[in-house]
Amino acid sequence: QLVESGGGSVQAGGSLTLTCVMSYGTFSSHSMAWFRQAPGKEREAVARINTGGGFTDYVNSVKGRFNIYRDNAKATLYLQMNSLKPEDTAVYYCAARLGQVRNDQYFDADSYQLWGQGTQVTVS
Repeated sequence: QLVESGGGSVQAGGSLTLTCVMSYGTFSSHSMAWFRQAPGKEREAVARINTGGGFTDYVNSVKGRFNIYRDNAKATLYLQMNSLKPEDTAVYYCAARLGQVRNDQYFDADSYQLWGQGTQVTVS
């Protein structure tokens, strides 16, 4: 139900924009988030956005560099990534949860019910 795209290889300092399309379901009713998993590491949260798009949060490592936003009319979630660093290299996943997510749980992977297949981002 969630399909990511936009990954690729980029040099440090470059930019990429990831997209995540919800193929069916009421996208506007879902809280959304981006997670990532680097080789040999656990999956970690990157950013989240509420159903209406008015509230966003980021993990410290990406604040000021990444921007999460959504277009509910297109059922699409975005992650604009700027000033990329080699440590941003990972498989990036979008995740969705019907309804709102509690403030103390929005970076918890277990809070999300739907996951995409992931898209690889490599920064060299």
